[in-house]
Amino acid sequence: MTVNEGKIIIHKFESSVLKSNPLKDPYSRDIIVYIPPNYSQSQSKGFPAAIGLSGFGGNGRTLFNLDPLSENVEQRMNRLIYEQKCGSMILVIPDCFTKFGGNQYINSTATGRYEDYIVNEIIPFMQNNYNISSFGVWGKSSGGYGSLVLGMHHPELFKAIACHSGDAAFEYCYLPDFPSAYSSFKQAEGIRSWLDQFWTKPNKKQKSDFIALNILCMAAHYSPDPSSQLGVRIPFDLETGELNDDIWKMWKRWDPIKMIKQYQNNLKKLNLLYIDCGTKDEFNLHIGARILHQKLENMNIKHHYEEFEGSHSNTSFRYDTSFPMIYSSLC
Repeated sequence: MTVNEGKIIIHKFESSVLKSNPLKDPYSRDIIVYIPPNYSQSQSKGFPAAIGLSGFGGNGRTLFNLDPLSENVEQRMNRLIYEQKCGSMILVIPDCFTKFGGNQYINSTATGRYEDYIVNEIIPFMQNNYNISSFGVWGKSSGGYGSLVLGMHHPELFKAIACHSGDAAFEYCYLPDFPSAYSSFKQAEGIRSWLDQFWTKPNKKQKSDFIALNILCMAAHYSPDPSSQLGVRIPFDLETGELNDDIWKMWKRWDPIKMIKQYQNNLKKLNLLYIDCGTKDEFNLHIGARILHQKLENMNIKHHYEEFEGSHSNTSFRYDTSFPMIYSSLC
């Protein structure tokens, strides 16, 4: 088939919000924008735009990687529009990668003010440069978590939320990894020395390192402390491995299954709250998704929930379901 393709524009955006980030990560960042084939700056009603948030270990460009066995996000959007399964929608993909391996898209004294970056800088930039009528936000894993929390915090701004395999029910998705992370930090004699060693390794994709980096990244978002090493408080004793209940409670306050009660009125303002997860998710995120679904049902919060046959990986085919729903709910 001949597909009328959209266009990719990459903006180099210098952020004032990120300029003082504690990790000294770059504050000049790419914003990748997908423009649909029939985009017009003068169309009176404007075009819906959906911000895409990468999962842990990824940045904006990750979503555009070429895969001979699948589609990247550009190819998928072109096809969905050509097949008339989705209307013309702008995609906005920011780079929020950090030295801790990723982002939960909330403000943190340990990583930087990435929620403010998205809300106070990216959104106005897009509004000033493109013909946009409304915004949604979507993502997978950490990106799904970020999408859900941004929707809780800013329902007046993000009217459609799609959370694919998002972090939830922290006892199931994080606690099982604490022993491995503890062993890694203990062997390196601390989190700072472990992180320094990690970034010098030629192979940064060993499973134990991925686990340790993920736990460190989560601590940077859920239990930051400027007075602690790396500005982070780890939820277990680095000598003995004993769970620290006070720090663990700090983490749990950011668990979506705890947050939805506080933000239930905001969630009711959304045009779309979409949640899905594979039934064989390796990080037990299907359990968190099921708990979220039940709690939303109990609170009479309208949402769309699906489970599918699959794991945590190779799930981009699910955008065939969520993108048309995002588009419809924003028009």
